[in-house]
Amino acid sequence: MIEEHKRVSGLSGNEIYCLNKLGMKPGQLCVGNSVVAIGVARGIGAGLSTLGGGEVSEITNLVHNGRLRAFNRMMEEAKHYGGIGLTGVSFDLINHGGNLEFITTGSTVHGGEAAVSTASSSKKFSTSADAQQLYCQMDSGFEPLSFVFGNVAYSIGLGGNISGAFRQLSRGEVPQYSEIFDKTRHLALKRIVDNAKQHGANAVIGIQTTISSVLGTQEMMMVGTASRHPALDHYLAEPVTSDMTNEEMWNMVNLGYQPIKLVMGVSVYSLGLKGGIFSALQSLGGGEVSGLTEILYEAREKALARIERDAEACGADEVIGVKTRVYDLGKGLVEFMAIGTAVKRIPGANNPMKTKNENLPPQAIIRDQETFIDSTDGGTLSLNRSNMQSAPRLQGGPASVIGIIMVILIFMLKLWLHH
Repeated sequence: MIEEHKRVSGLSGNEIYCLNKLGMKPGQLCVGNSVVAIGVARGIGAGLSTLGGGEVSEITNLVHNGRLRAFNRMMEEAKHYGGIGLTGVSFDLINHGGNLEFITTGSTVHGGEAAVSTASSSKKFSTSADAQQLYCQMDSGFEPLSFVFGNVAYSIGLGGNISGAFRQLSRGEVPQYSEIFDKTRHLALKRIVDNAKQHGANAVIGIQTTISSVLGTQEMMMVGTASRHPALDHYLAEPVTSDMTNEEMWNMVNLGYQPIKLVMGVSVYSLGLKGGIFSALQSLGGGEVSGLTEILYEAREKALARIERDAEACGADEVIGVKTRVYDLGKGLVEFMAIGTAVKRIPGANNPMKTKNENLPPQAIIRDQETFIDSTDGGTLSLNRSNMQSAPRLQGGPASVIGIIMVILIFMLKLWLHH
């Protein structure tokens, strides 16, 4: 049973203005949810996978299926309200005492002059872009097809800790850890691309990446919009990927650039036993801690060199919009990650990608100010800080799993001796 709220929209004034420019009208806010529990059997399987390192498929699948159910329920509600599309699709995750609730929200849009389309109208598209970003997408020549996502839950694992333990004693990169992080994070990218292929897309644009702690693992999730551009049909077998914002995308297309591929570089470094001792002594004396300065510099250089190498391999001219993140993994380990979009310049007359208009309206780039401030949790939540704190917990994950398994084994042994 769907509750009627035909007059409730999640779209702002700026978004409604941009929709009007596209010949569309605002529709209803739609919500879908799913609450899941990991369960005993799956929990034991996930624990064993965590010990092995790499992807923890039990958690990946649990989280993916929970989000998919929430998305499908939102789409059912959207179908009830009709319209031609669904914009601003996003995921939220709430922990209810160990049970995870996945929430998906979006707002329907209607076409032409009809205030409300009939429920029999079929959806032409769904997108992670809000209506302002949708304007930038469509004015750049991209036709939105479907909201898509890809995720992976992963752990360094006990195996990684053992094989990398001796390497940690010396200063420099720990390839065992770099490989685990690099391989699993690229799985999320592969999965969002595979999802886009199912919709016949030749591009996935506006990709947003989040890394968070979920059920004792780290999860990397990518969301974006599977799209089609008439000038990119030769990319159908391997769609273009971009994590530029939609406003950035419009600017680059307007300047004659074509996005090619989202590229990532990962490097995990160890300060080493000797370096750790020297750094500790330097910290006591004050001033520059040269050991940490050098190792962080080397880690950055290694990660940036990797994304540059990937860009060259796909024929790009440069990588733009590079974002960098540094994580303290504990035990003297530091991870550096770089992510950006590889682009190629196409000379003027030969460039089939052009913006429909020479300028964007101010309403497409003005960011709405937050008018509801919730500071009940002791102040504003820092997402960067929470993500940083989740990284050291990842190191302790395998150890905690071992403890749980040992408790279970001891309990079972006592029962067996009693009988």
